Amino acid sequence: MSVCRACGMPDLDRVLDLGKVPAADHFPPADDVIGDDEVSHPLAMDLCATCGLAQLAEDDTIIEEPRGVEPQALREQAVCAVRCVARSERLRGSTVREFGSPHGGTWLPLLVERGFTVADGTCDVVLDCFGLMHEPDQLKAVVERAAATAPDGVLLVQFHSLATIVCRGQWNALRHGHFAYYSMTALNRLLEDVGMGPVAAWTFDLYGGTVLVAAMHGQVEPDESVRRVFADETGMTDPGTVGSLQRAADDHVRSLRTWLEDEYRSGKRVYAYGAASRAVALFSLAAVDRRLVAAVADASPAKQGRRMPGTDVPIISPEELVAAEPDRVLLTLPDLLPEVDRRYPALAGRWKVDGS
Repeated sequence: MSVCRACGMPDLDRVLDLGKVPAADHFPPADDVIGDDEVSHPLAMDLCATCGLAQLAEDDTIIEEPRGVEPQALREQAVCAVRCVARSERLRGSTVREFGSPHGGTWLPLLVERGFTVADGTCDVVLDCFGLMHEPDQLKAVVERAAATAPDGVLLVQFHSLATIVCRGQWNALRHGHFAYYSMTALNRLLEDVGMGPVAAWTFDLYGGTVLVAAMHGQVEPDESVRRVFADETGMTDPGTVGSLQRAADDHVRSLRTWLEDEYRSGKRVYAYGAASRAVALFSLAAVDRRLVAAVADASPAKQGRRMPGTDVPIISPEELVAAEPDRVLLTLPDLLPEVDRRYPALAGRWKVDGS
């Protein structure tokens, strides 16, 4: 990008550069030969000095993403989030509209249970759970969501906090198709540009730190919950602070490669669970192959029979993983640990949470 995806200004600082990696959501058939063009897609993050939005620098991928299976952790968090908003008495009116995420999952049934009717056009409640970040033109996307929100309605936007990403070194939150990474500061600027503002916020443990913001039209007064999120974001518009993600990426790649080599030398058979887009750049940068990771299990039938991009590591079913009786299982999605621990008791004691 030569200009910011939100404010259009050219004041962009490169804060994370992973070079050229595979497309994050293109999982080739397992028997496809790895071509030079498969590992050829730039992946970098820029930070806007004007509005503070962290953003995908460019995306030359055009991929139809294989639909994943919504994790139990995400479904449980949705229930909790809707309950929190209802308790705040901000779920008013009778109509609801959702701007969905391509990763799947929906909050609409939870609102229908509370008496809302799903509708198009302008609605009393407008939902966006991880959808906004998938829009290349951020200002246009927020304009659309504001227009869909009734004059006295509420817009609910949930996002993976940039403060969490930076403070926890979650560099692999950066991936193709994810065009923006929000601090409250950057989101507030976007909302101001369309005549809205945040009135309340809730934080959840999902992904290490997720924020749900309620926004309304007009000159609104944010409550203490919004002010707390702002206070927790020190440094999130500073290139030096956000740039710590580069060191986190380099350390993570080196650490994973070392662990896998050590396990291989000790005769351990390592598998993985979660053919997630966040693992694509990691596996590529760490030069993972079948010698180090025999296969990756995933619950999505759409991914089974394929392979991890840029590698020869096949994607198998969870049942095949259990039958293989691996010595160690690298879990690429830490939030899944309670779910997989409960679902696959035969693998107890074999999990290695990525990044731990």
